[in-house]
Amino acid sequence: MFAFPRGENGEDMSDHASFMSVAYEEALKSYNQGGLPIGSILVRAGAIVAKGHNQRVQKSDPIAHGEMDCLRNAGRQSSYRDTIIYTTLSPCMMCAGTVVQFKVPVVVIGDSINFSGNKDFLINYGVRVVDLNDARCIELMSRFMREQPALWNEDIAE
Repeated sequence: MFAFPRGENGEDMSDHASFMSVAYEEALKSYNQGGLPIGSILVRAGAIVAKGHNQRVQKSDPIAHGEMDCLRNAGRQSSYRDTIIYTTLSPCMMCAGTVVQFKVPVVVIGDSINFSGNKDFLINYGVRVVDLNDARCIELMSRFMREQPALWNEDIAE
């Protein structure tokens, strides 16, 4: 059976911070490639299953968001019900829908300040959302939005 991490409901927040650091490195990789600084990792039983980052610009692929790239890199899984997905930015509707579709039970978010995303949607579908308000994630996205406002608006279809 899947054991949730400890903290707000008994979870160990240091685990979340450690995994978010890996997702942040993915976001930074995308930023350094000229893409949107959004990274994601999929974790099962304390081990990283896959990493990914937004590659919409790099691959000219409108659905290559960070979470989508991560899940694509995970390959086929018989189930996602024992996983946690970490994302540096609150998921858009497409990514949130994918989380719900595959029944990922927990989403850990680094930044929901710059983009609130679809936390309520996830919660309404029974997904447990942990929002870390990670200063590094918030600062990197904020910097990107100042530097590349047109690219950011394109990404969120504004």
